[in-house]
Amino acid sequence: MEGTSTAVPFKNLHSREYQGHKKKVHSVAWNCTGTKLASGSVDQTARLWHIEPHGHGKVKDIELKGHTDSVDQLCWDPKHGDLIATASGDKTVRLWDARSGKCSMQTELSGENINITYKPDGTHIAVGNRVCSTVLFQDDELTILDVRKFKPMHKRKFSYEVNEIAWNMTGEMFFLTTGNGTVEVLAYPSLRPLDTLVAHTAGCYCIAIDPMGRYFAVGSADSLVSLWEISEMLCVRTFTKLEWPVRTISFNYTGDYIASASEDLFIDISNVHTGRTVHQIPCRAAMNSVEWNPRYNLLAYAGDDKNKYQADEGVFRIFGFESP
Repeated sequence: MEGTSTAVPFKNLHSREYQGHKKKVHSVAWNCTGTKLASGSVDQTARLWHIEPHGHGKVKDIELKGHTDSVDQLCWDPKHGDLIATASGDKTVRLWDARSGKCSMQTELSGENINITYKPDGTHIAVGNRVCSTVLFQDDELTILDVRKFKPMHKRKFSYEVNEIAWNMTGEMFFLTTGNGTVEVLAYPSLRPLDTLVAHTAGCYCIAIDPMGRYFAVGSADSLVSLWEISEMLCVRTFTKLEWPVRTISFNYTGDYIASASEDLFIDISNVHTGRTVHQIPCRAAMNSVEWNPRYNLLAYAGDDKNKYQADEGVFRIFGFESP
C-alpha cells in the first residue's frame, strides 16, 4: 500500500473550544467547502459556525430553531455549501438555508430519526429511524427522500437494529451497519441485497467512507475499527487502540488518516496505510461525533463534557490549529 505523501506534524497542533449550546452536542459536520461547521445538540437547536481555517478572527454563529426534541444528526448538501439537513427525535427532518438560518422544507417520518446522510450527488437523503411498534418489538426503518420534493421515495423496514448508513462515492452502493455485527451492502437505487459482511463480533455502530473511494471503515461495540477495500469487500486491517465501543469515526480529506473515538478519554488518529497511531487527542468525556474537514487537517469533535457543577457544557472543539 502506498504510504502517506507528507506526514502531518500533529504534535505541533492544538484544539480550540467553541461554546454556544445549552446542552451537550451530539453531532458535528463540515460543509463541502470546509468553511462552515454545523453542531446539533440535545438543546433542540443546531448552530452554524463560520470557521477560518488559518485565521483567529471572531467566530460568527447562527442558531437554527424549530425542532422540539434533540437534534441528533445533521449533514450538509455535498454540492451546496449553504444547504443543511437536520434529523431530530421529534420525527421531523428539516432542510435549512445557512445564509438566512431559515427552514425551507420539512417532512415528518414515522419514528425517531437517529441517522441522516446525503447521496454524494446531492439528489437524495437517507434517514434511519427507530419505530417502536410494541413495547418489546422495534422496527428500524430506512427512508429515502427526494431532496427537491422533500418527500419519501422509498421506505424499507428491517427486523434487525440498523445503526449508521452511508453511500459509496459513486452512489451505486448503500451500506447499513447492524446490531448483528454485520455490514449489509445494498445496490442503489433498487436496495437489492448485494452482500452481507460479517465484520465484527459485536454490533457495528458507525461507518465512514474514504474520500478517495478506496476503503470504508467500520467501528464496533467490540472496540475495534475495521478497514475494508471497497473493490474486493475484504478487510485489510484493524485498528485496536480503543478499549470501549467505537461510537464515531472519520477519514481525513486525503484518506491517509482515520480518527476514531469512544468512551476512552482520547481520540485516536491512525495512519490508514500502516495501521499505526500517529497522535492521540486527550478528551475529558465520552465522544459522540468526530469529523475531519473536507479540505484541511482540522478535526471537529464533540462529547459528553460536563462543567465543575456536573452540568452539560454544550461545547465542541476543533483540533488542527497551529500554535500562535
